[in-house]
Amino acid sequence: MDPVSHRFRYRLIWVQSARRPPKRGAADINNRAIFITLFAAFIPYTAYVYTQGTEASHFSPISNEARHGLQLFQAHNCVACHQFYGLGGYMGPDLTNVISSKGAAYARAFLMSGTQRMPNFNLNESELDAVVAYLEFVDASGRYPIAEYEVDWYGTVVQNDE
Repeated sequence: MDPVSHRFRYRLIWVQSARRPPKRGAADINNRAIFITLFAAFIPYTAYVYTQGTEASHFSPISNEARHGLQLFQAHNCVACHQFYGLGGYMGPDLTNVISSKGAAYARAFLMSGTQRMPNFNLNESELDAVVAYLEFVDASGRYPIAEYEVDWYGTVVQNDE
């Protein structure tokens, strides 16, 4: 046998085997069907989320007065006793919705005089206005505790308004 023809024969077999399409089994067909189904579901869901599925409540950014109130709230370490959205200290009440439930005058009265458990911080009028403005900003950001909620079939949590 000629050594040159021997090498050529193996090369010819290798080239022919490389050109053959791979055999497709049932698992390959199932994987392809699953991919196509998921991709077909992804396209309309993406269009839904992009157009109307991401609506969020919009509230105005924090004002300078409310920002000053935040600085006072932090400087006097109010979070050591009070909470926002259930996070913070447990000695005082949750202040998330104190403005909408009790009113600004109620919050101002407690800030001016203090109580047995809350010290009087001797805030002047502009500082009282700033802290009340901050509490109004927090009040506008949401409700706590959440009264009722339900989960839609596609996984979004919806709060039922009363």
